[in-house]
Amino acid sequence: FLEIKPGQIGLDATLGYGGHTRKMLEQLEGSGHLYGLDVDPIEIVKTTKRLRDAGFDENIFTSIQENFANIGKVAACHGPFSFVLADLGVSSMQIDNPKRGFSYKLDGPLDLRLNPEKGVSAAERLTQVTEDELAGMFRENSDEPYAEEIASAIRKKMKKGQKIDTTAKLREAIEDALAFLPENKEKKDIVKKSCQRVFQALRIDVNSEFEVLDQLLNSLPDVLADGGRVAILTFHSGEDRMVKKAFKRFHKEGVFREISGDVIRPSAEECRNNGRARSTKMRWAVK
Repeated sequence: FLEIKPGQIGLDATLGYGGHTRKMLEQLEGSGHLYGLDVDPIEIVKTTKRLRDAGFDENIFTSIQENFANIGKVAACHGPFSFVLADLGVSSMQIDNPKRGFSYKLDGPLDLRLNPEKGVSAAERLTQVTEDELAGMFRENSDEPYAEEIASAIRKKMKKGQKIDTTAKLREAIEDALAFLPENKEKKDIVKKSCQRVFQALRIDVNSEFEVLDQLLNSLPDVLADGGRVAILTFHSGEDRMVKKAFKRFHKEGVFREISGDVIRPSAEECRNNGRARSTKMRWAVK
């Protein structure tokens, strides 16, 4: 969709491991420039080196440690951009690193911050909110059907002096909360999905992800060049609703001349090759 051509200036708002970035750089064929943003101070260094080693030097690629909420500031220095990509999923290397606390499957500190040098960890956040606020977080951020039961189980453990400061302890609290479910073949899958949703809800809260996405979306008209293209990949219904609503508003206002009519999903083959792509939704727009 991005129709990248040599000589264009583009932005990867979510650098991550650099997979998308590398494909876009290859399409520039050595002419133009791609800027890559990432808020993660640990992974941006590794990814920049990875891309440099692949032959993409300072003349074609620049990485910037910046939250994509500040895309307007970046565009003021380096834009406007002919193409912008934002992949809102957490990077695989963050999920697979137990020290970051992103996965309920790997025991480690309950952190969940995209930038561990700023803000409060998920463990600390749990100590700051009431049971009602916690249930609301699980409902609003991840549509968790057992939000009240899980919030209650977490608070009960904490009232007894038990710390929920590791991924394993949070997973155990979720399992305890759902112990009332009948023992059948569906229960394991239900517990697994609740773990995924609760970790997602906490991550979204700790990193203010909805607020940050709102800032990104509102900045798009100013950062795109005329005819510029933007594609956004979401992994959660709340994110997708925000993107859909913003694109429709800008289309109605005449800012975007074209937007995707329907959400675009990965093919069955892609899902088989990459299980983490399964819940991806893509929407696009042209200024």
